[in-house]
Amino acid sequence: MATAHRDLRRYPGFGTLAWLCLAILYAPLVVIAVYSFNALRSITVWGGFSLAWYAKVLGDAAIQRATLNSLLVATGAAILSTALATAAAVATPRDRPMPLQATAFGLISLPLMAPEIVTAVASLIFFVLIGLKLGLLTILLAHVTFCIPFAYLPVSARLELIDPALEDAALDLYAGRWQAFRLVILPLLLPGVVAGFMLAFITSLDDFIITNFVAGPGATTLPLAIYGMVRVGFTPEINAISTILLAVSILFVAASYLIGRRRRDG
Repeated sequence: MATAHRDLRRYPGFGTLAWLCLAILYAPLVVIAVYSFNALRSITVWGGFSLAWYAKVLGDAAIQRATLNSLLVATGAAILSTALATAAAVATPRDRPMPLQATAFGLISLPLMAPEIVTAVASLIFFVLIGLKLGLLTILLAHVTFCIPFAYLPVSARLELIDPALEDAALDLYAGRWQAFRLVILPLLLPGVVAGFMLAFITSLDDFIITNFVAGPGATTLPLAIYGMVRVGFTPEINAISTILLAVSILFVAASYLIGRRRRDG
């Protein structure tokens, strides 16, 4: 006898538990965002609305350098990881199983499952063994490694929706492999590529653990700058920086989701 489908949302207490979990996850973020507009220097006593802390943060030379480093690394990591992820997705046959295909997918997805501290230590040891000086380059290489799965999943999911017969038709019309990819597959794949790029970018921009291990002197990114400020003492400037970083993260993740959803529904 077939088991009847049961919607978990109909179980007593499920809604309450869900809202409780959301409150635990997001209430601290809301508090940080609210107190970033506090006119007082206190982080617990409200003294009126003010944008003074944002103005102070945006005018800080150290924060500007850290932000520039983060943007450079995140952009480079997103471009390289998205290119590699797209190549891996396109190289995977869709009409027949490839030998060791499951193993290859597992290797690509491994950075998602491995603890970040393990990836950080492994990256540090590797760079030391090959004699590569720690700095922005090592941060970039490490970020490319763990950003590939984030870019690969949207690209692979989008590729599954493309009919392989379209590429075969282009080849039958005397197009070369590169022409078929550039003129037929890539335009259809573009929403997945953009979504993958956005996820890789924001993942790199927000990373702290791996960056902290492989960054050299002077290679300070925004998360490292925030951590350094917290060690001295929690101030309203930290609230402002964290709120800006949170807003950028939400914007990129939401845009990635909406692009993938609109193209998929269309």
